[in-house]
Amino acid sequence: MKFFTALGAAALAAGALATQASAKDVTIGLMCDRTGPTSVTGTALCPGYHDYVNLYNTQKKIGECKIVAHEIDHEYKVPAAVEAYQTYKSENAVLISPYGTPMVYALVQKMAEDKLPGTSAGFGTALAGNGEAYPYMFPIAASYYSQAAAAVKFAKDKLGGSLKGKKIAYIYYDNPAGTEGIPVLEKLQPKEGYELRTFAVPAPGVEMGPQILDITRRYRADFVISHLFGRAPSVSLKEFKRAGFPLDKIVGFVWAGSEGDIKAAGGNEFAAGYNTMQFAGVGQDYPVIQQIKAMYKAEGKPDPDAMQYTVYYNRGVFQAAVHIAAIENAIKAKGSCDVTGEQVRDGFYQIKDFTLGGLLPPLQITKKDHEGGGWVRIFQVTKDGYKPVTDWYRDYRPEISNLLIEEIEKAKKK
Repeated sequence: MKFFTALGAAALAAGALATQASAKDVTIGLMCDRTGPTSVTGTALCPGYHDYVNLYNTQKKIGECKIVAHEIDHEYKVPAAVEAYQTYKSENAVLISPYGTPMVYALVQKMAEDKLPGTSAGFGTALAGNGEAYPYMFPIAASYYSQAAAAVKFAKDKLGGSLKGKKIAYIYYDNPAGTEGIPVLEKLQPKEGYELRTFAVPAPGVEMGPQILDITRRYRADFVISHLFGRAPSVSLKEFKRAGFPLDKIVGFVWAGSEGDIKAAGGNEFAAGYNTMQFAGVGQDYPVIQQIKAMYKAEGKPDPDAMQYTVYYNRGVFQAAVHIAAIENAIKAKGSCDVTGEQVRDGFYQIKDFTLGGLLPPLQITKKDHEGGGWVRIFQVTKDGYKPVTDWYRDYRPEISNLLIEEIEKAKKK
């Protein structure tokens, strides 16, 4: 009953929004998960998105045009995401922001048919990094392929510059997102000479004692690459700690290391040493975050609670900024607020060396590269917060490019 009630409420809200919409409004369809299994992400990321939209609208960089982000909480459920997509279409949204890899798989073909661009920042199908095969989906951040490659590079550096004969464990959430890193790890294995074993954690990811025991006692891994999300990262940290495995020999993919995860695991002192991969900066020491804080202060309001969870909040700001940059480019090219999804798609291709004041690596999107370069940075948990332990970097780009082509050709034959 709750599911259908949520959809009904979303439909009523959509009708109200359509009634109130101005001809100068430019609508983005923003999917979120505030109440489902990945709400630890959505409750920080989506407020960051809205805060940047509000900041941008106060700056009036596109004249009287106004960006409207219509949020629907799909509870990380594919049917609700498909329903939300139909709502956004009826509102003439010019850009869709799916949330979650299963949702991207369900919508990517339909979005291409409808010529509606969307993004999958750090999730979704890695194949969308190839813009020639996926003309309307933009990862805009390191895909799971790029994250896996970066994790191998980090492990190599941590283990003295060579992985030959080393045992690498890959622990992952057992769904399409979790398995996406495996092809890269298998591709790089002959080149680097490491042993590889994978360990699947079934949903909802709150029971993994046997997997951790296998990794630490039976397999005796030298290094662990973790691709967990939702509640699973905090559970894994507790289990690894209990097993006595050194947390500085673990690197988590981008959804496995937020402040919420660290807090749920036992706090910063408990998780100190754990390495977290990021595609946007962590903390508040960035001009755009300070501008949002100033906006709240000018309105006589305290900083939003979500802002303290900077890993995900900052990603919401990042996603909104890239979306709006593409829309702004389209509006300026047309000279009107009345832009289409196809024109916004072309607006992405004008994004070059976009860093948002240092919050991001130098993002550049081209017709061939929808990923924007595949950059990441590793931050390590300390008792006082996070500290960067690498600069922005990427690795194994030829291998990833070749793997994308191989996998796209396989998909065509299915």
